Amino acid sequence: MMEKLLYSGKAKQMWSTDDPELLRVVYLDQATMLNGKRKDHFAGKGTAANDISTLVFQYLIKKGIPTHFVKRLSDTEELVKKCDMIRLEFVTRNIIAGHFASRFGLEEGTPLDQPVEETFYKSDELDDPFANESDAIAIKACTADDYQKCWALARQCNVLLTKLFANAGMKLVDFKLEFGKLPDGTLVLADEFSPDNCRLWDIKTNAHMDKDVFRKNLADITTTYDEVYDRLKKAIAEGD
Repeated sequence: MMEKLLYSGKAKQMWSTDDPELLRVVYLDQATMLNGKRKDHFAGKGTAANDISTLVFQYLIKKGIPTHFVKRLSDTEELVKKCDMIRLEFVTRNIIAGHFASRFGLEEGTPLDQPVEETFYKSDELDDPFANESDAIAIKACTADDYQKCWALARQCNVLLTKLFANAGMKLVDFKLEFGKLPDGTLVLADEFSPDNCRLWDIKTNAHMDKDVFRKNLADITTTYDEVYDRLKKAIAEGD
């Protein structure tokens, strides 16, 4: 059976494999902003994002989080379980930054008393509109039960990853998770976890260590991602 391109997104592609329950993910050497309206090429960026996402997913699996991740195939490829994706982005905010700061006229950098949880409907055409729980149920993005289960997993991930990134000398400012269901109905963490879908600041200097270096022309994105990977790898090796 010939592999078929199923989806080509802003930073990666999904390909079919000989096994109908497995997909091949290819990370691309590109970064986008404004929902893909601006796109640039960066040598090595795909490898760096794959390095980080592989490391984070393997870490979460060891901590008991169910995911779609199977194994890394190459510098830019990984094998994942095919999921029926929930068309929502689950965003957790630990520190005031980005759109949350501008929306409410707040200054960036203040830790929130408790994490802010927001969901957005996945649609580039609609610019990923905000969707609360009743919105999500009304548009049939998911059931009420699945919505609560996704947030329960997201909260576990926040506790685990906030600690991991702190040990690696970084603040996990905010991040986006996506979930899907396996053919047997099991809910799993899917998509990826890299600086493409989270905000990371250096714990001492607050220097950006995420896609904001591209958005704001602050530093080279591949070099920044490689630094994130090296710090995470060291933190995991030293134990958490």
